[in-house]
Amino acid sequence: MGTQTRYCSICAWRGTCAKRFSVSKDSSGRVHCPDFTRDLAIKDADIDEIEKMDKK
Repeated sequence: MGTQTRYCSICAWRGTCAKRFSVSKDSSGRVHCPDFTRDLAIKDADIDEIEKMDKK
């Protein structure tokens, strides 16, 4: 898996997640969630846009 970007907004479980407000995050907003699964319907370009919005 490596250094995969992990944000609640790109997780496949975001609509039904009960942990999204209680998981730990690092200084850049990436989550440390054992249940994280990237939503494959979201393309890399979309993830780049989400990251830019999160930083603002």
